[in-house]
Amino acid sequence: MDLEALKADAARQAAAHVKSGMVVGLGTGSTAKHLVAELGRRLKEEGLKIVGVPTSERTAEQARSLGIKLATLEEEPKLDLAIDGADEIELGTLDLIKGAGGALLRERLVESAAKTFIVIADETKKVEKLGTRFKVPVEVVRFGWKSTFARLEALGVKPRRRETDGKPFVTDEQHYTFDCATGQIPDARKLAAELKAVTGVVDHGLFIGMASECLVATSTGVEVLKKK
Repeated sequence: MDLEALKADAARQAAAHVKSGMVVGLGTGSTAKHLVAELGRRLKEEGLKIVGVPTSERTAEQARSLGIKLATLEEEPKLDLAIDGADEIELGTLDLIKGAGGALLRERLVESAAKTFIVIADETKKVEKLGTRFKVPVEVVRFGWKSTFARLEALGVKPRRRETDGKPFVTDEQHYTFDCATGQIPDARKLAAELKAVTGVVDHGLFIGMASECLVATSTGVEVLKKK
């Protein structure tokens, strides 16, 4: 199974929802990268005209290289559509774990401003309960981060500061990210509220009740998941 090919399939189907004149939130990560590439192709070959609101500097750089017009959330506070990937999708609820790409704060801000939020993923991201395979990313302010770390430990999650090449990973907003091992989460809404209430926490990767639908690429085609 070629996961990159599956991600590209889901991205192409999601891109078909994008029409000229739309303001579109552009996600971050390996699947969203395929989406931006497909929108760039449509711009060149079909004359698609959109305004993109990127969720990270990496996505903005890719979009600019393809000629996609960009705006900030301040310039375009209301979006027609946002499309992004996910690390886990809970079947039935469509609740998500996001943030492996390191852009969860901007992703939540952009995707909360969209009328419709479509998730694109490959079939390995489907789970019965969140926390089955992925840790929950938590974005924290760098000042006093060890105290925040201790507060998260006291909450019962097992945080680990994310590092890249032996150095702390720093988000576009200049924060640290803790990846928190939870195991299967019995009540994701409750944990989301508890994480948000921890002093020093900016945001977390539990995206509850936000997805409109999920396009999941499988070896037999793209599966459309709806809330039950």
